[in-house]
Amino acid sequence: MKLVEPIIAMQAELQQIRRDLHAHPELCYEEQRTADVVAAKLTEWGIPVVRGLGLTGVVGIIKNGTSARAIGLRADMDALPMQEVNTFAHASRHPGKMHACGHDGHTAMLLGAARHLANTRNFDGTVYLVFQPAEEGGAGARRMIEDGLFERFPMDAIYGMHNWPGYASGTLNVVEGPMMASSNEFHVTVKGKGSHAAQPHKGIDPVMIAVQIAQSWQHIMTREKSPLDTAVLSITQIHAGSATNVIPDEAQLIGTVRTFTTPVLDLIEKRMGEIAAHTAAGFGAEVDFQFKRNYPPLVNHARETAFALGVMRAVVGPEMVNDNVEPTMGAEDFAFFLQAKPGCYVFIGNGEGEHRDGGHGLGPCVLHNGSYDFNDQLLPVGASFWVRLAETSLPLR
Repeated sequence: MKLVEPIIAMQAELQQIRRDLHAHPELCYEEQRTADVVAAKLTEWGIPVVRGLGLTGVVGIIKNGTSARAIGLRADMDALPMQEVNTFAHASRHPGKMHACGHDGHTAMLLGAARHLANTRNFDGTVYLVFQPAEEGGAGARRMIEDGLFERFPMDAIYGMHNWPGYASGTLNVVEGPMMASSNEFHVTVKGKGSHAAQPHKGIDPVMIAVQIAQSWQHIMTREKSPLDTAVLSITQIHAGSATNVIPDEAQLIGTVRTFTTPVLDLIEKRMGEIAAHTAAGFGAEVDFQFKRNYPPLVNHARETAFALGVMRAVVGPEMVNDNVEPTMGAEDFAFFLQAKPGCYVFIGNGEGEHRDGGHGLGPCVLHNGSYDFNDQLLPVGASFWVRLAETSLPLR
């Protein structure tokens, strides 16, 4: 690896910052303390700060030279509403809140890069440091865009990075095109007519109709969309009834749909609604079909992905770079940024969990798990990648 030496020397300080953030997790749009820490550090290092985009977002601005070129580097800041089971010293001090996705590490890595870029200014142009709130379900990226992020801070491209357990520690992984799926949810209520379970002919059974709808939806996945188009339709909740001898008035189907492209999503949403409506009508019932599109697919741009790959290989070495990582059906709101601007999103390998201190939980070190912890060995790797990405994007003339 060819990491930035001053950043290697900062590792202990970055680890302290990261673990402090881990001990004080804040949920989406509540990241006031986290934003205070970020803003205070940037100000201490002479970096102008703008606050308030996306409610609790922070943008740092590092300028040098005369070029109008600019790039954005993004880190997410929010935690998850879940209980941490680790008992090491930096475990969460707030019950029911935990940095179980590594956003504490993402924030610390970008802070490390910010300090070095501010000290050296070995570039010509502007680097915008985008510390984003509410990635975990709050669509903080979209909120920052709506608040004028790209108008107030015009940038040519934007880049993001997320740790990924299971990939070897310090590896950098990416793929051109779709890398993460869209995230969508549906809430369907079948409205029948309740009756005594011993006299089903006097009612309209919404439970059996819901079962019929659920089975018919799989026809979309296996016979209506192309088998070459990846998609997932998962019914995760079925709610109906309260007694063994009562046919209820209503039954609910709730779940999620994931796709890598919008046309496939359009097809699935349309056909789900039609099948639900016509199936219910065929049995004399009604249906309330609600489909909510949360996050779009995350699609890496070709030019920016190729550029990022060159920087990745220069920083960690070709043997530590995977340029054809398997896409995931998980979702990320960085997708909103990539809809608005060219850019690229990268996975940095978090390892298998061997890095965890004594006192970690007995569960696996995977995302959204109470035993997870970010790998502090990645701090100089990620920060060095950000620095070299900025310097290579905005070379001195």
